[in-house]
Amino acid sequence: MPNSDPTTATQPDAMHSMTTPEPDALHSRTARQPDSDLRSLKWSAKEKAVARRAFDRALKLELDDVVREAKDRASRIEEASGLWELERWLTQRRQQIDREFDFRYSVLPYVFARLLRESRLIDDDFQGLSQDKLGLIRQLAAL
Repeated sequence: MPNSDPTTATQPDAMHSMTTPEPDALHSRTARQPDSDLRSLKWSAKEKAVARRAFDRALKLELDDVVREAKDRASRIEEASGLWELERWLTQRRQQIDREFDFRYSVLPYVFARLLRESRLIDDDFQGLSQDKLGLIRQLAAL
């Protein structure tokens, strides 16, 4: 447990220093994961609004598709077992959407890149994002 006494807080915990590498070793440029740059992106208030609008637009399109397909599936149900199949399908779709539509700023470039690649969003949806974010999203979409 970390030492919470402010008078000794600067003293290293002997057990911690033996088992944990120094922070500089973990975060040096050569050891850094490429994703660490994504987590350090700064989003202005304007960019956050643009991101939210684009995200909400894509999510609405996705949910509209789910509603349409759910209605179609429901209209073809003839037996009670079909209800449970519809429920399983809806649960799977909800879980998939929850995984794919993640609005954490640290992963938004990946989310936007996938949505761009799948033509769920277009370049115009990102108007207002900085050039570095646009470039990153396009680069990730090309992978």
